[in-house]
Amino acid sequence: MKTIIVTGGAGFIGSAVVRYLINETPNKVINVDKLTYAGNLESLESVSTHDRYEFIQADICDRAAIEQVFLDFQPHIVMHLAAESHVDRSIDGPGDFIQTNIVGTYTLLEVARKYWMQLDENNKTAFRFHHISTDEVYGDLADSGLLFTEETSYDPSSPYSASKASSDHLVRAWQRTYGLPTVITNCSNNYGPFHFPEKLIPLVILNALEGKPLPIYGDGSQIRDWLFVEDHARALVKVALEGDIAKTYNIGGHNEKKNIEVVETICSILDELVTEKPNGLSSFNELITFVADRPGHDLRYAIDASKISQELNWQPEETFESGLLKTVQWYLGNQQWCKNVQSGKYQRERLGAQ
Repeated sequence: MKTIIVTGGAGFIGSAVVRYLINETPNKVINVDKLTYAGNLESLESVSTHDRYEFIQADICDRAAIEQVFLDFQPHIVMHLAAESHVDRSIDGPGDFIQTNIVGTYTLLEVARKYWMQLDENNKTAFRFHHISTDEVYGDLADSGLLFTEETSYDPSSPYSASKASSDHLVRAWQRTYGLPTVITNCSNNYGPFHFPEKLIPLVILNALEGKPLPIYGDGSQIRDWLFVEDHARALVKVALEGDIAKTYNIGGHNEKKNIEVVETICSILDELVTEKPNGLSSFNELITFVADRPGHDLRYAIDASKISQELNWQPEETFESGLLKTVQWYLGNQQWCKNVQSGKYQRERLGAQ
């Protein structure tokens, strides 16, 4: 049994990783989360009392607190998911992204390096620091027809993606300079249960159910590669346990879709599942509203995931259609969770419009 620290384990992807580790592996999980607006322990109720799970509320920028976690639990692996992650929010307030994504990653790296250096040789060799990042660091593929590979040059467009690119560079530098055994993954757009409703898919589902407008940036032609979060969690655990030091693995769902296609598909699913539509609607498509585009909005992202497929034998199990149906059904069946996570300041208003 290994002890695995998961930073940001109360977030959307982090909670999926924690649930997978507890339910599908024999490992002990230490969930370290600051519990910002997007962190929600309700997403972990199914594993919260498990004897291999512990939660520590701490900020990754707080070096003393993180050092205590390492001292108390003596981890074998760190899976670093704690991050500010919403592009629109980074446009309104980039400072939090610089602090958490860059300074927080630096702090965690330094604590991990200090801890790793005092391990015996066997544990030193076995230790892993897995940094979870995004395909947005690569910038815009536009209409090139190309895919992001692990060798694609970085060209971030937003404060969010710039902060994640910076953290990726820090992780690589700590490996090259100090020998810290690190591995990096860059993923495409995630979706699925427990997703905070500032992101496109849960926002559209919840707005539709209330008869509110479904905002589409620009003409909706922006393309994203969609990855079901539970497929991503499987991939992340596989990389953490089996990935090679100093390597990067891109993780994608092989599901390129225009934003307008995503919204129209959600509306079609809801038309079938919801018999009593709000405001006398005949179809949820009637709620689609085109709004001013996001500043610096990248047109297309798409991942080449052949490396992780060939080297670690990982493949996504969900198609976009099957995963999206599961997602819509989950939101329909978990309205109380949705209400609880929106009980704070954020009320699904648009962010990042400038």
